[in-house]
Formats: sequence, C-alpha cells, structure tokens
Amino acid sequence: MQLMVISMIFIPVLFVAWLSFNESSFGQAPVFVGWQNYVQVLSDPYFWRSMTNTVIVVLIVVHLELLLGLGVALLFASGVPMRPLLLAAVLAPYAVSEISAVVMWRYLFDLDVGFATQLLTFLGLPALEWSINPLHGLILVALLSIWLHLPFTFVILYAARLAIPNDLYEAAGVDGATPFQKFRRITLPLLMPAMLIAMLFRYIFAFRLFSEVWLLTGGGPARQTEVLAVYLYLEAFRYNAFGEAAATGWLLVLASLGLAMFYLRRLYKEMFAANA
Repeated sequence: MQLMVISMIFIPVLFVAWLSFNESSFGQAPVFVGWQNYVQVLSDPYFWRSMTNTVIVVLIVVHLELLLGLGVALLFASGVPMRPLLLAAVLAPYAVSEISAVVMWRYLFDLDVGFATQLLTFLGLPALEWSINPLHGLILVALLSIWLHLPFTFVILYAARLAIPNDLYEAAGVDGATPFQKFRRITLPLLMPAMLIAMLFRYIFAFRLFSEVWLLTGGGPARQTEVLAVYLYLEAFRYNAFGEAAATGWLLVLASLGLAMFYLRRLYKEMFAANA
C-alpha cells in the first residue's frame, strides 16, 4: 500500500516540481533554468487574467452554492411533500456527466432557439451572450458549476442538519424563541463545522475548474474567459511549454493549500479548540 501511494502520488508530484525548474518541450531535452519558468508565468498578463477570472468564479460559485445548499437543506429538514421525488430531483445533476451538462446548457442558452434565452426575453431581461461577452460567459460558467455541484454541498449540510437533536428546538420553543432565533442560536452554530468542510472542498474543487470553461467557451473570446486550469492546459498542450505549465500547476497547488490552511484553522477552532 505504501509503495502504491509513493508511486501514484509522490513520484508524479516530485517530477512536476523538478519539471517546473526546467525548460522542456516535445523533442527537447530538459534544460535547468531555475526560477525562470515561475518568473515567466508571473509576468504573463494572461496568467493574471486567468487568476482574476478564477477568483471571481470561485467566489460566486462557492458562496452562492453554500447559500442555496443551506436553504434547500433546511427546507427538506422542515418537511416537504413528496420528499423522495424532490430529493431525487436535487441529486440528479450529480448523475449527469459534465460533457452532457455543457451540451444541454449550451442549447438552453442558445441566442436563437434556447429556451432559457427565450424565457429571459419574455421576462424583459437581457439574454446571456456567453459566446460574445466574456462577463456573460463567466456568469454562465458559474451557474453551470453551481448546478452540477450543488448536490455535494446539499448532502453535507442536510446530513448535518438531521444530526441536530430535535430536543434543542423543542426546548427553545418552550422558552419562547422565534424561528429566526432558533436558526441563529442553534442551527447555524451547530452547522458551522459542516459548512466549513463543504466550503473547504468546494474551494479546492472550484480552483481546479476546467471542464465547464473548456467545453463551454474554450477560454474565449480572445482568452477573456480563461481560468487557471485552462491556462495550464494551453501552456502544456498548445504551446508545448511543459516547464511553464508545471510552474503554473505548482502555483495553483500553493494557492489551494493557502486557502485550505485558512479553512482548516477555522475548522480546528470550531471543532477541537473548545475541547482542548
């Protein structure tokens, strides 16, 4: 088992780290260049544009998904009719492949025949010109990512809500607590560890966002909707700059680890510091 972990994880990680300090391409022997690849990537305006797009999409996706997941979890916990059917509907996006989801959403938001576009026009709202307007493209990517991954957040929060004893709410009701006070004093504090776990994993997964952008916009128009994972892919497989792609990968890993450390510290305080 240990040998498998070393061969499947640590050796590729060390190889990518070594490659990030070398200039390499097809048919070219690696040449050690030190920190040049990192300097090249950090001085590339397309990298910073992809970083900005990634941060914007991640912030929208994670926080909006958390609010929606929390709302749906509380709705189900309070009791809804036809719960099994609605539960299946909420979890259905997890059964859809990303390729199928992108094809479906491209058709729904088609500027000529898309049902969602026609509905927006009927309501007097502007259509999402996702293939022309970079901002609209990023909005559609964020909406698609939320739709695909909302079941993940919902399951975590719903399970955590069901684990809260009903006796706490009954005691609070006897003391005259309002529904909002029950939510603020009981539900929210007890759900906080689960919310932090959901946000931690969704931040890490969202930072690696690739399929939705690549299949929907391809990073266009004019590389305006690129995210970090798409930037890395282009550096490696379109421009054949393996060293710069490896450096980009490590910068992506460091950004994810930095974010993870923040949430792990918060999670430690919420779950373990009180018992120390």
